[in-house]
Amino acid sequence: MVKQSNGVSLLLITGTMGSGKSTVMAEVSDLLALRKLEHAAIDVDTLGVAWLSSSKNDDVMDANLECVCRNYASLGVRRFLVARALESPAELERCRRATLAENVVVCRLTANLATLQQRVKQREPGVLQAEFVARVETLDASLNRAALEDFTIANEDRSITDVAREMLLRAGWVDK
Repeated sequence: MVKQSNGVSLLLITGTMGSGKSTVMAEVSDLLALRKLEHAAIDVDTLGVAWLSSSKNDDVMDANLECVCRNYASLGVRRFLVARALESPAELERCRRATLAENVVVCRLTANLATLQQRVKQREPGVLQAEFVARVETLDASLNRAALEDFTIANEDRSITDVAREMLLRAGWVDK
């Protein structure tokens, strides 16, 4: 018996802190909306903003992602944009399982270290600013080791719209 395709696609946007995952994801979503292409855009970090006494925050974040995707899928959504820094194949697989995607494309956003750190410094003015700025380089090195992306896009010195259009084209979600 031949298995039927569920037609679910996942465009996963990865990158270190400050690479623009959330901003570019929102622009990709806007471009898809202008084309009337049904989709859901989910920033995984927002699903895990918590402090838990156990070390289970990643598990809860993944469970939250699965619930959100299930809700969208029940409405017929078959395209998912997900922003998440992917540090391991296991994290990629959990995202794939949460969306039930058969077609998965991973795009990594990049920029030079000084740009990334400056963005994080501006975005995170609170008590953990220094920790977050320091994490940029560590996370970037971890993403380099993992090398889970299908392609990379530089996200600096150009418009967010240009970055988002390139991402959609390279992912094969649009043809022009």
